[in-house]
Amino acid sequence: MSTLPLAQRRPARENRRVAFATIVGTTIEWYDFFIYANAAGLVFAKLFFEPAGSDIGILISFASVGLSFLFRPLGAFLAGHFGDRIGRRAMLVITLIMMGAATTLIGVLPTYESAGIVAPILLLMLRILQGISAGGEWGGAVLMAVEHAPRTRRGLFGSFPQLGVPLGMLLASGVLALMSGVISPGQAFIEWGWRVPFLLSFVLIIVGYIVRRSVDESPVFEEIARKKKQTRVPIVELFKKHWLLVIIAALVFAGNNAAGYMTTGGYILNYSTHPKGLHMDRTEVLLAVTGSAVLWFIFTLVSGYLADWIGRKKTYLIGYSCLVVTVFPLFWLVNTGNIWSLFLGLAMFTVGLGLTYGPQAALYSELFPASIRFSGVAISYALGAILGGAFAPTIATALVQATGTTVSVSVYLLILALISTGAVLLVRERKGIDLSIDNQAEQEVGGLVLDQRRGVSTDDAVRTTA
Repeated sequence: MSTLPLAQRRPARENRRVAFATIVGTTIEWYDFFIYANAAGLVFAKLFFEPAGSDIGILISFASVGLSFLFRPLGAFLAGHFGDRIGRRAMLVITLIMMGAATTLIGVLPTYESAGIVAPILLLMLRILQGISAGGEWGGAVLMAVEHAPRTRRGLFGSFPQLGVPLGMLLASGVLALMSGVISPGQAFIEWGWRVPFLLSFVLIIVGYIVRRSVDESPVFEEIARKKKQTRVPIVELFKKHWLLVIIAALVFAGNNAAGYMTTGGYILNYSTHPKGLHMDRTEVLLAVTGSAVLWFIFTLVSGYLADWIGRKKTYLIGYSCLVVTVFPLFWLVNTGNIWSLFLGLAMFTVGLGLTYGPQAALYSELFPASIRFSGVAISYALGAILGGAFAPTIATALVQATGTTVSVSVYLLILALISTGAVLLVRERKGIDLSIDNQAEQEVGGLVLDQRRGVSTDDAVRTTA
């Protein structure tokens, strides 16, 4: 008997509530993540790594941003294992609390001046905790969105948790701009103003907890649990059967993540405001980054509609084409030192960022089998983040210091975008595939165009036995 997609059995009101919960939750998670990245570009080199000198200090500060990415796979492994065993919703609540606690504690840390070497050690430990949380959060959020979605609207629903990234950046840069330009301008921002955005996370975590607890578990996992079809060790099963798919999926994301961390990782913020760089006004640049986040939000949402209309792969290819043609103009405009040119460069760049980020949730969810899907999407995302954005700001800073020109950064981003384009061409478009556990046989094969095997879907089995 053919199975009606589980999401279609649920009231539209529940689907909307899930969509709202995934947006709110991921926005809070990424607000926490980006507050750190922006502060790393603005003040952490001085407050925590000053003995290393200004040049080395900023490299260490950006490296601390990348450090958390090395621990994302640990978060992905843990959340993937338990997300496939005990459910998606529980892991979302746990990762939200973990991220919020780490962020709030950063807001009360002593600086190097008052605590010596203990201060940067504590900062790095809390950043690692953020990385573990971020590695586990994304997979659960996208599966809650996609597995609740109607079959024909997975691209749109899957783009909702993706919207949390530009919204988190918008909120983070907006709050920092408010503190820097209005509430605690000048030296006050260095002395205490930077702490307030971190402490604000305590309030946001309460809101996120209430919202995430209000939604039902993913219908796909409910079915898996009801039929007792959980995989005993999902990670072993994933790498035994789908290791190549994990690598290709990670590469699909790498180019987007590297490009995104030029803004979200604080690189352009630091490059444009640093006294040895363009020395632009800090608050104006923060406002420009905030404005670009609005456009990133819009194009991420647009890509969700496109992914349902023309397919995930075509949307990706359009997006990476946009990134390829804007990596050089981005820095040409930034290097003018004019705030409106900087905003224009960021605005052009966010078109490709949005179009290569929105379809990711639907694409990943449709690539992996139901019983190990959380592990598959979470680990692929975490590995893609390491290959792409983990040390992108550090690499960009080192390239400019070594070559004296941002052309080297544009070449670096271009190479990664082309690699990701090749990876997109290797995955198979599986828009609309039945995601339920009953269709596991079809889900197991054919994720890559190199794999010509074909599983037996539930509908095929019905026709065969009829």
